[in-house]
Formats: sequence, structure tokens, C-alpha cells
Amino acid sequence: MLRGMRKASSNWVGKTIMAVVMGVLIISFGVWGIADIFKGFGQSTVAKVGHTEISLNEFRQIYTDRLQQISRQFGRPLTPDQARAFGLDRQVLQQTIAEAALDEEARRLGLGQSDDQIRQLIMNDPNFKGVGGNFDANRFQAVIRNFGYTEQRYVADQRKVSLRRQITGTIGAGLEPPKAMLDVLTRFQNEQRAIEFVRLDAAQAGTIDPPSPEALAAYFEDHKVQFRAPEYRKIAFVVISPEEIGKWTQVSDDDAKKLFDQRKNQLGTPEKRQIHQIVFPDAAEAQAARERLAGGLSFEDLGKERGLSASDVDLGLVTKSSLDPATGDAVFALPAGEISQPIQGRLGTAIVKVDKIEPGVEANYASLAGDIKREIATERARIKVAELRDKMEDERGAGTSVVDAAQKLGLAAVTVDAVDRSGRAPDGQPVANIPQGLDVVSQAFNSDVGVDNDPISFRGGYVWYDVLATTPSRDRNLDEVRDQVEARWRQDQIAAKLKTKATEMVQKLEQGGKLADEAAAVGATVQTASGFKRDDSPAGVPANVVAAAFRTAKDGVGQTPVTGGSEVIVFRVTDIIDPAIDPASDAIKKLKDSIDRALTDEQVASYVSKLEADIGTTINQAAFAQVTGANQ
Repeated sequence: MLRGMRKASSNWVGKTIMAVVMGVLIISFGVWGIADIFKGFGQSTVAKVGHTEISLNEFRQIYTDRLQQISRQFGRPLTPDQARAFGLDRQVLQQTIAEAALDEEARRLGLGQSDDQIRQLIMNDPNFKGVGGNFDANRFQAVIRNFGYTEQRYVADQRKVSLRRQITGTIGAGLEPPKAMLDVLTRFQNEQRAIEFVRLDAAQAGTIDPPSPEALAAYFEDHKVQFRAPEYRKIAFVVISPEEIGKWTQVSDDDAKKLFDQRKNQLGTPEKRQIHQIVFPDAAEAQAARERLAGGLSFEDLGKERGLSASDVDLGLVTKSSLDPATGDAVFALPAGEISQPIQGRLGTAIVKVDKIEPGVEANYASLAGDIKREIATERARIKVAELRDKMEDERGAGTSVVDAAQKLGLAAVTVDAVDRSGRAPDGQPVANIPQGLDVVSQAFNSDVGVDNDPISFRGGYVWYDVLATTPSRDRNLDEVRDQVEARWRQDQIAAKLKTKATEMVQKLEQGGKLADEAAAVGATVQTASGFKRDDSPAGVPANVVAAAFRTAKDGVGQTPVTGGSEVIVFRVTDIIDPAIDPASDAIKKLKDSIDRALTDEQVASYVSKLEADIGTTINQAAFAQVTGANQ
């Protein structure tokens, strides 16, 4: 945009226009800027809900936490561009506003929650219980820390969540899906059908004689628009991304080995042990139990005596770092099959049995060198991208073309001589040298020759492009596309013959004919499919045939074209199986629970929407874009 302003003001006409524009901007700031201050809606506020202001920093923290949570689920970082593509930015904003509206309503209603109630709520959360089934303070700290919470912040959030649940729980209470709804949905979802069918293709269409020159010419005239040459554009672009630059970034073995040594423990596979553990309240009781184990009592029977299930005792395969330090040292010093002496840990005194040992695997530099070098190259490339971006922008600001600027900076520009809107070359094949996922073609068709285009964000970097030339769409003559026209004419002839043959076959079946006889008459084979539901994909049966079968009554017949009309399927519905409805079945219970949640969610959403409208909700789009990166 700044480059455009510089170019616009390079002559006297542009200077005059820019002077008028700047004057209007100054006047608008004078009027609207002051009004915003008096409204109390500053740049540091993302949204205002009633009397609650959601600050920029507060929303940034919420949004960052959500990004990190989802990134952990994906197993890799989620970029701002990807988050916006998923609609995560709007989702988090709407959720934050809804929560603020419920908080406002809780204050209006005078709802409260005592410290003791919050404490009990947290201590009863199964996510925070240890092996013995009691609240584990260490586990609590570890879990909330993993989600980016401090204890104070988590307690405060739980207090708000509890009050919101009081409101939403009241709104959703008593909602019950009607029995008729359950019956209809069950029948709709679980109804099954069986069909017999015949597939008609080019073999059943018979011989198709070549068209006469006059017939082909007439067909071409009637369908000329289908063979019209599309508009083509000649474009040039250059990609500056960590991935591209990393390809030619050299990394020495010394640098790679240095990073390998730093991460050696993380890159290898630690030793794991499958263990059983029983925790005792004191050392004396643990010692007595250990003596009984030495006397022949099994570990499993000891657990049963103490009211512990197999899952309570079995900790599974664990690493040393996942255990209490004292327990880890003792357990990983034992051979397989041995039972430890009493071990004093944080949760009490434990006795541990080692059932199985899986040796660790030490990381090997030779097998990981390539990945480590690529990682280092990519990291260095990120720094290089920023440098090249600034240099490229300077070149573009000076009026240098993409190709010339790339040459000056030692980058490889790509030139595509002709591409249509679908990304295909004149031969109908996709253009091969456009990176997958790069939407430069549609951007080029929204631009024109000589336009200074803004760069496109791509894979952590940027793409600059120029439209070098355009070739307008035009009508082709018959000689240019004769083979295509004849092939299309033949396809239409086959489709017309198959439709006629299928219609005749359906008429005979409706008059009492048998599908086997009709199939034999045209040299086709009868196939069957049974027990399929609406959403199923039975082998050999296209989706539109399944849909047509569910629109047809029992013993009814029909026809459905497939693959563009070059095949037609004629079918008869041989059976319809209505599902048995058992209100006590797990399937019905799951369906009922699903409908309950849907009805409750709909009711709560309507309530919150009305609440937001009543108390007043305002969004600062500029601040929202700043947090989510939409303005970058």
C-alpha cells in the first residue's frame, strides 16, 4: 500500500489527489477519534459486554492458550493463518463474549460459590486423583501447568465456570426429546434396503458410427461454448520461505552434532518398566506387607485384600522420569520379577513389583543427522527470510520487476507462460512448477499487467508475483478441437442410447418383467446389494444409486446415470427392513443423549444470544485483528 501511495504521488495529479485524501483523513480523525475516546472504547479493548471489558492482553492470553492446547493435540504448532482458516479466531472470540455475558448475568442474579465448594469441586475432579484414588496435589499442579495455568488463575476460572454452569444447567434442565422424534430418527438412520441392479455401459449402447462432417459441424456450433479457449495469463513469481531457503542452506556436521548432544536424551528412547505398586499409609504397615509377600502371598492377592482393583495396582509401562525420584531410583535398580523393599515417597510408603523391562535405545547421530541438519537449516532460513523480505520490498518499492529483483538477490524466479483460472496449461494439464497449496493463480486473475501486487503469505514466508501478459478467452474453430468435439459427440450418443435403453427396461419391469431376463437380453449381469443404510457405501454401488434406492418403494424400479451418463444403472428394490426399536438399547440411549445435548446447546445458545443483545455487546475489530494476526 505504501508503495502504491508513493507511486500515486509521483506526478502533479497524484499529489493533488493525495492532498485531498489526507485532508479527509485528518478531518475524520478529528471527528471520529474524539468520539471513540468519549465512548470509553479504546484500542486496548477487544470487546465490551455490558459493563465487562475484554482487554487486548486478556484476549491475547486466552487466544494463545487455545492455540497452544490445539497445537498439543495436533502434535505440531498451529500458525495464525491456519487458525483463521479453521475459524478458531472467531470461535474463541464468540466463546469469550458468551462467557463474559454469563458472568454479567451471574453478578446480576447475585450467584456465588464459597471457597470450600470450589475446593471440593477441584478435589473431586478425577483428573487430579492419584493411584490410590485420592486427590494428588502434585498431579494437580502438573496437569494445570501443562495447560498453562497457575493455581490462582485455575481456581478463579473454576469459580466462574461453576457459576456459569448454575445458569446453563437451569436453562437446560428438564429438556426431553419426544418419543416420536426418537422413533423417527432411529427408523431413518437404521432402515436397511436391498436391491438388484444392472449396469449398462458402452457395450450395451451398441455400435456408434462416426459422425458425418455436417453432423460434427452442427454439433460443434451447438456446443461451441464448451470448447472455448479460456483466458490465460503469463505470470512470474518468487518464493521466499524457510523451506525454500533451507534447501540451499549448508549445515556443518559440527553444528549438527552440537545440537544432537544437547538433545541426546530427548532423541533416544528411555528404558521403560511395567510395574505394580501398592501404597501404604506408614512404613510399619508396608514392612509387614513386604514380609507377607516374602512368605508367599501374591502381589495381586495383597491388592485385593486392600480393596484395590487390578487397574489401581498396575501402573503400566513407565519411564524413570515419570515416577517420584525416590521410587524411580529404587524401581530402576531392581531386576525383572523382583519386589522392592518399602520405599518412602511423596504419597506414602510404597512396595513395587517389576514385571517387565523394556531396554532403552540410545540415539544415533548417523541416523538423525539429516533431520537435525534440516531443522537447523530451517531455523536459519527463518532469519534469512526476514532479511530477504525487507530487501525484496525495497526492490519492489523502487519499481523493480519480480524477475529482476529475484536475480539481484540471488533467488530463483518461476515464469509460467500460460495458465488458466483452474491452474492448467493450454495442453489441459496442471502447471507443474507451482508449489502445492500456493494460490498464486487466483491472485493473478484478480490482478492485471503492471499492477504492483502485495506479497502472499506462504509456509512461513512470502511470494511476490507479477502478471506479465494476458491472453483473452476466444472461440476456437473446429479444426483446433476436432478430436475433442468428436469424443464429446460420441459420449453424448452413448448417454442418449443408454438412457433410451434404460427407460425401455424400466417400463418392462414395471409391467411385470424380470430383471434377469432383461439383463440377459442386453448381455448384462444382475448384481445385488443388501443390508445397506442411507450412509453406507456398498461395494460396486455408487452413492447416487443408494440415495435413489431410499426414494423408491419396495418392488419399485428406477434408473440412475453414473459417471457423467456414460453408464446407467437400472435397479429394483427387493426388500426394506425397518429397524426394531428397543428403548433400553445402548444405541437408543446414545441417540437420546446426543439429542439431549443438541437441544440443551440450542437452548443455551439462544439464551446467551438474547443476553448479549440485551446487555449490549461491541467488538473492536482492529484490536481483534491485531491479536489474531489478521492485519499482518
